[in-house]
Amino acid sequence: MTGGAERISNVPDAPSPILWRPDQARIEGANMTRFIAAVNERWGEGLADSGALYRFSIDEMEKFWLSVREEFGLLAETWGERVLVDPDKMPGARWFPDARLNFAENLLRRRDDSDAIVFRGEDRVKRRLSWAELQAQVSVFARGLSDAGVGQGDRVAGYLPNMPEAVIAMLATASLGAAWSSASPDFGVRGVLDRFGQIEPKVLFAADGYFYNGRTYDTLPKLGEIAQALPSVSRVVVVPYTRDDPDIAGIPNAVMVRDFLGSHRPGDIDFVQVPFDQPLYILFTSGTTGVPKCIVHGVGGTLLQHTREHRLQCDIKPGDRMFHFTTLGWMMWNWLVSALASEATILLYDGSPFHPDGNALFDYADAEDMTLMGISARYLGALEKAGVHPAETHELTSLRTMTSTGSPLAPEGFKYVYDRIKTDIHLASITGGTDIIGCFAAGDATIPVRAGEIQARALGMAVDVFDDDGNPVAGEKGELVCTKPFPSLPVGFWNDPDGSRYHAAYFEKFENVWWHGDYVELTESGGLIVYGRSDATLNPGGVRIGTAEIYRQVEAMDEVTEAIVIGQDWEGDTRVVLFVLLAGGAALDGGLGDRIKARIRDNCSPHHVPAKIVPVADIPRTKSGKITELAVRDVVHGRPVKNMEALDNPEALELFRDLPELKT
Repeated sequence: MTGGAERISNVPDAPSPILWRPDQARIEGANMTRFIAAVNERWGEGLADSGALYRFSIDEMEKFWLSVREEFGLLAETWGERVLVDPDKMPGARWFPDARLNFAENLLRRRDDSDAIVFRGEDRVKRRLSWAELQAQVSVFARGLSDAGVGQGDRVAGYLPNMPEAVIAMLATASLGAAWSSASPDFGVRGVLDRFGQIEPKVLFAADGYFYNGRTYDTLPKLGEIAQALPSVSRVVVVPYTRDDPDIAGIPNAVMVRDFLGSHRPGDIDFVQVPFDQPLYILFTSGTTGVPKCIVHGVGGTLLQHTREHRLQCDIKPGDRMFHFTTLGWMMWNWLVSALASEATILLYDGSPFHPDGNALFDYADAEDMTLMGISARYLGALEKAGVHPAETHELTSLRTMTSTGSPLAPEGFKYVYDRIKTDIHLASITGGTDIIGCFAAGDATIPVRAGEIQARALGMAVDVFDDDGNPVAGEKGELVCTKPFPSLPVGFWNDPDGSRYHAAYFEKFENVWWHGDYVELTESGGLIVYGRSDATLNPGGVRIGTAEIYRQVEAMDEVTEAIVIGQDWEGDTRVVLFVLLAGGAALDGGLGDRIKARIRDNCSPHHVPAKIVPVADIPRTKSGKITELAVRDVVHGRPVKNMEALDNPEALELFRDLPELKT
């Protein structure tokens, strides 16, 4: 270990308890089982289970990804003969270098009258589009974009709620071979300009406002400032949402969507066939360490990655009805929309998941026969704290799968799902990120679910755990890495012509190996536990501690609503400082403080016990709902926070500045 730092293993004496085990009918009917049979027949293998398939997917990468493409019927003008070129280079490996395909064509393969999109805007708006209607609207939007001069290689941006027009505009953009980028309408002006200003979109789609927690928010004043500061935008296309006829006179180059589409009529779509690595999406990091990085993801890599994750890790089948709670400021929106390629209906929701109460999403699930519900660990914690027990109030008959992401899901979160939501459900905690527009570890409907563990490393992803010196480790915590290339490796960063910034972000720590920045452990059952971001890892006395270990203990206490923990430089070392957001009526007296410390000491180690516990009135978080340990650490140490616009509640940072409790 570098610097002689001690590591605390915390490996349990036995595997985590099993909370759910699929029955034989579920296993036999799973896409995973059918795919294994197809691989065995195609390649003459004798794979017995998903564990053997994982090893095959790493040892025989070309055969595996070729099977994904073939088994799920992905469309292309040509895939070419070559599957992978320069497999030993990261970055530098190229998948299907001779392919010509179109992303939107793969998502619009159905044309019938069943639901393609169902939409709810809190309790204000309900809409649905059939597959035929979706195709028709995409064709009209594509003609409008073409009239505006959008073509292959151009950028189109969306400043929109999670509404059908966002999906339609994205698909129309992709049909032309252009790239799509988006932000949520709750972003401030600076946050939008920090993103879109770098990529210079030609057309900007925006709504007049949005609903949240029963209130209506007008975005037109912000939109006017944004349009004024984006000279590349020749058209601002305004979609009415909160009112029928918004006044757009003060917005440069603005037109209503009906005028933008003009007299175009629905018709066939001329899907422009593009190379595998043609830019499809430009996503943005949400950290607070500088202007967001513009991560470019390609057409083919996104399609392959999402198809594999949806079909195999989530067991999505044609006709399923898939939901994920997200906004257009989070990559989970892109992930959700790709379910159309699996011929699944996507269920969109915009607004607060607690309006009018904590049952909102479960009401939606029952009303629309939801089969997969995607949520966050934080949302589950909020439900539990609020005493919401859907198992007692809802049928949830169709719900087979629940995915959880955004932050590590503690064992208590797993238990809450099975005790209070549904006993017979495949709970798939998943982890990955914007950087790869997908997952490094995910679910598997053919194996048991264990408390606190992500079930398995994702197929085709050569995930390992390294110590600080780059050595693989088993049974202890370390850095999450990926040692072989995968299709959704970013094409690169925008405006990074020599690739130096891209290389520095992921490949500088370990040569020719993707370093992701998560602090994790591989379990003896083959699962993965995430302990938090490695750049936020605490290091008191040279002992590395994952922040999620502390959160698990503290947030299980009734008196604590939420917490954030940092390492404070102190007397030549680091001391652990825990900030707590207390539940109504609770006070941080000596008794509560002692109980917090005792719980952490008994369930983690003496090294985890905070030197200081400080109550706060709010905790800052990013637009995607993640708490911002690094930003708090910077404020505590008097350093500037460079990207305040990444925060949903930047004013909360002031609560951590110059605290007298941290002076002694």
